[in-house]
Amino acid sequence: MSVLRTSTWITWIENIALVLIITFAFYTTLPVKTTKTLLVPQGSITHIITQLTKQGYALSGIDKYLLVLMGQPQSGWVNIGSTELNRIDFLYKLTTAKAKMEQVTLIPGETKELFLEMLADDFQLNYLKLNTYYNTFSKYPEAGIYADTYYVPYGISEKHLMYFLTTESDKKYAEISKKVYGTYREKQWLNILISASIIQKEAANANEMPIIASVIVNRLKKGMPLQMDGTLNYGKYSHIKVTPERIKNDTSRFNTYKHKGLPYSPIGAVSLDALKAAIKPAKTSYLYFMKNAQGVHDFTDSYKKHRKNIKKAR
Repeated sequence: MSVLRTSTWITWIENIALVLIITFAFYTTLPVKTTKTLLVPQGSITHIITQLTKQGYALSGIDKYLLVLMGQPQSGWVNIGSTELNRIDFLYKLTTAKAKMEQVTLIPGETKELFLEMLADDFQLNYLKLNTYYNTFSKYPEAGIYADTYYVPYGISEKHLMYFLTTESDKKYAEISKKVYGTYREKQWLNILISASIIQKEAANANEMPIIASVIVNRLKKGMPLQMDGTLNYGKYSHIKVTPERIKNDTSRFNTYKHKGLPYSPIGAVSLDALKAAIKPAKTSYLYFMKNAQGVHDFTDSYKKHRKNIKKAR
């Protein structure tokens, strides 16, 4: 090969290399639109890129090779910090950043409405969006979020927050149901949640829960209305004392003085103790209970005895 031809070949290679370098540099500066926090899925780099692409992130096969060079992203919530970054900074965040975590606690017995209001205030989020996404992701109109403490990234969006809380809760419910029944059926579990939510509202402590559960079972078997105040502590009425006037005027299915059977929906978040009681009630003949001076309940199997407990309490 002549010196001239060799020189031309080298120049051609250099030009191609220069074009590739310029193209690559340009590619890495392209903007990527994102949320301030995002959830990096578990799995290989290929799986991560595929899943993020499905979520609407403008990524490609080139990004897979870039991530291979930069390092394996850690699964979990990542604090991106901005809604628009250049591509190289975005990929770097995936491999290095972690989100600042905030503690969220849902108290047993609390209603979805008041819990979402609390989340909106504490995280500066939109209540209506939280409620919309709750209804989108939750399998249950109430109690779709299990009463527990969660850690979520600061700056999380309404959509991601509701997805995380409802998904984690559903995993918990499925785990408990499969352990007890060998399967997880939403319709069956809804009835468990309804009973557990009433038990949660009515019981003075965890020891009383299986006994309260037995009263629910016994009254339902006899075709008696439950006549329990706790069922009227639904939604915005979570912490409002139930009065005779309320019992008289509330026409909803939550009014178990007027309607027989269980309400159509749970009335609040439930704890593990309440779920256990609903799944395995105590075996008793009790039909009535009344809170005494010590703050716990006296249980009876006859209305006559119940009347005496009412007088004693007053």
